[in-house]
Amino acid sequence: MERRSPAAVKAAVEERPMSRRDVRRLMEQRILHAAAVVFSEAGFDGATTASIADLAELPKANVHYYFGTKEALYKRVLSEILDLWISQMDVFQVENDPAEALAEYIRTKIELSRTYPVESRVFANEVIHGAPYLKRFLRTKLRQRVEEIEGVFAAWADAGQVDKVDAKHLMFTLWAATQTYADFAAQTSAVLGSQQIPDVAADQLTQIVLRGCGVRA
Repeated sequence: MERRSPAAVKAAVEERPMSRRDVRRLMEQRILHAAAVVFSEAGFDGATTASIADLAELPKANVHYYFGTKEALYKRVLSEILDLWISQMDVFQVENDPAEALAEYIRTKIELSRTYPVESRVFANEVIHGAPYLKRFLRTKLRQRVEEIEGVFAAWADAGQVDKVDAKHLMFTLWAATQTYADFAAQTSAVLGSQQIPDVAADQLTQIVLRGCGVRA
């Protein structure tokens, strides 16, 4: 899920001849980036396609041409970050080493929070307001995936690789701990200053989680 500024997209289009498909992809990226910023600041109700178009430096008609409605654009912003987050859960497989799987997941989620902070805040705002557009996803796809991870942790516990833990609550802890660096950036930057947040945070959180889960080599 690549994000480019309006200037970067314009430069890419002007740099070389592009197919219609490539131009559409770049224009969608340009609009999605602007939409994520506007939705993160104003919420769904406060955002307008006009403000999104202004930030993307495009006519308002272009936004409607590529995405139709504000609701469709909002859902696309949410679906892209959620698909990316869900894909990272593939590391939780019975055949994988628990320590390596947890460390990789934690580091990747913190890096995603650093790379896509506004998208993370759009998701947080959606959930805070009752998840009107995500209820079905949360109750089906996300719930199913977490239940699968629960089975993985049960298998690891049976094999003596970890202590018995409630994997569902563990995932809530991991999400809260990793996404806080995006959702509460003002707080983390104020307290931590210029520290290398992604590396330090991943190392510290990994140590805490591995000890808490009783992970054994």
